[in-house]
Amino acid sequence: MTATLAELARLCGGALRGDGARRITGVASLASAGPCDIAFVAGGAFRDQLHGTRAGGVILSAQDLGDYAGDVILSDNPRLAFTRIAVLLHPPPRPPAGVHPSAVIAADAVVAADTAIGAQVVIEAGARIGAGAIIGPGCVIGAGAEIGAGSWLHANVVVAHGCLLGARCVVHGGAVIGSDGFGFARDGARWEKTPQLGRVVVGDDVEIGANTAIDRGALDDTVIERGVKLDNLIHVAHNCVIGEDTAIAACVGIAGSTRVGKRCTLAGQVGVVGHIEIADDVHVMGAAVVSHTIREPGTYAGSPIEPYQDWLRNAVRMRQLDDLARRLKKLEQRIAALSEGEKQ
Repeated sequence: MTATLAELARLCGGALRGDGARRITGVASLASAGPCDIAFVAGGAFRDQLHGTRAGGVILSAQDLGDYAGDVILSDNPRLAFTRIAVLLHPPPRPPAGVHPSAVIAADAVVAADTAIGAQVVIEAGARIGAGAIIGPGCVIGAGAEIGAGSWLHANVVVAHGCLLGARCVVHGGAVIGSDGFGFARDGARWEKTPQLGRVVVGDDVEIGANTAIDRGALDDTVIERGVKLDNLIHVAHNCVIGEDTAIAACVGIAGSTRVGKRCTLAGQVGVVGHIEIADDVHVMGAAVVSHTIREPGTYAGSPIEPYQDWLRNAVRMRQLDDLARRLKKLEQRIAALSEGEKQ
């Protein structure tokens, strides 16, 4: 795919400065770009590379432009503009429509004619696969499960019985949607398994990373709302609800019956206890432990969780503890010496 700089500027809503007829064939970093590539700068980390780049075009904000003389697309959001251009210039290779001979499809499953069904796929009774969907090699679609139009399941994904996946979703290899929740009852020293009778319901335009597991509900459904983005190696336990447009980074664990609001972000290795709520527009820093309900939007950090500015002040104090302890010990020694002097 190729496009002119003028076409790319129109695509991303940016302002062109320079040769609009220059043809661009790919995206690259500032350091590796050539004359047919476009790169971007978003903030100070890469500004120093700008004047040495060989890129045919660069996406910049007005504040990063400086005295750069090359061809530029000016944008208020260079990263978003770069993303839209990259999608245009580098579309993922899509397999052709058709069913691989080794796929096993139940007689009463409904599979749209223009889907691509890979090798060793199993589609069980009553499942429905929407128009234009791609089901990669080794996937298993359980009985009565539904895959929405235009969704793409990469290799070895499991969508268990009764679970629903919306339109235009992307699920990466090894993800499991609809595994049993961790539900057991005590019988003396033994554990007895509680049936997990709910589903997982995934909205449109959701992306689910590799080896992520989303457990089905115990009674009601586990719900992943529209536009949610889940990284690799995340565990969402039974009966959780993840609100629209929330993004969750790798190695996050969310315990059962937790509600995460809309437009939240959870950084890597965050742990969330069960049966709590996180308000809309909450941002949790990496490796924090969310141990109680968060009712106000904002940024939080630490273990246990606290507002970020409070955590920052406390972190500074923690680094000063050794010095404070030494000073306190000296003061105690001086007080003790003064006391002894008064007694004499």
